[in-house]
Amino acid sequence: MSVQPNENTAAATAGTVSSMMGLMSSVKEKWDSSGGNEVLGRVSASIPQGTKDYIGSASQNLFNRQHLRSITVFFGMGEERPFYIEKAPSLLVARLKHNVKFFYLNYMIVFAILFVLTMITSFSTMIGLVCLGAAWLYVIKASDEGTLRAGAIQISQKTATIGMSVISAVVLFWLLSHIFWWTLGSGGFLCTAHAGLRDASMHQDEDDRVDMSGDLTLDATTENAAFLNPVEGSAAVDKV
Repeated sequence: MSVQPNENTAAATAGTVSSMMGLMSSVKEKWDSSGGNEVLGRVSASIPQGTKDYIGSASQNLFNRQHLRSITVFFGMGEERPFYIEKAPSLLVARLKHNVKFFYLNYMIVFAILFVLTMITSFSTMIGLVCLGAAWLYVIKASDEGTLRAGAIQISQKTATIGMSVISAVVLFWLLSHIFWWTLGSGGFLCTAHAGLRDASMHQDEDDRVDMSGDLTLDATTENAAFLNPVEGSAAVDKV
């Protein structure tokens, strides 16, 4: 008896994935045929080049894979004391700031995983997405000749697409709002707990590193300096 809901959920998930794949293909074809790419091109051309360069640079830096920490670093595997409660308020604030900056990309992945897992395990959400996908397929097929008939009213394909987009936004907000808030709450709790307990002070961020370049040239005097050769230097002092 307990297996039936799982089977229904799995079937709904598979049906949703199949419907969404077909929907995406159909929408892409309609988008290309309706001149959507030309509209986006004109909008993109109206944006100043400096703004586009700034947005591109910020996005590239934000999603830089070098800022993604490994599982070993994220959980402090192999470290002597990776997690402990910091009682000093000033040190706790410094830890939170460092960890949010150091693990921010990992935290974003945690939120994304929680959102996807919550969505695919919600039976009502899957049913709603299937119905929304079916509605899109109906509109696309019904307006295949350029117009959509609703009784005696004829609606152009562009108007029908815009109308379905507005309806889809409202439906998605209604379907995913509880998932969004649950993900925000649970993900925020987990990430805040990790940032507050994880002692990652031994790991330096990119901004803390100092790049050194140049050649190190040594003459006869500096080669025997005490800080370069402590053993030989100490021996020389003993002889004197």
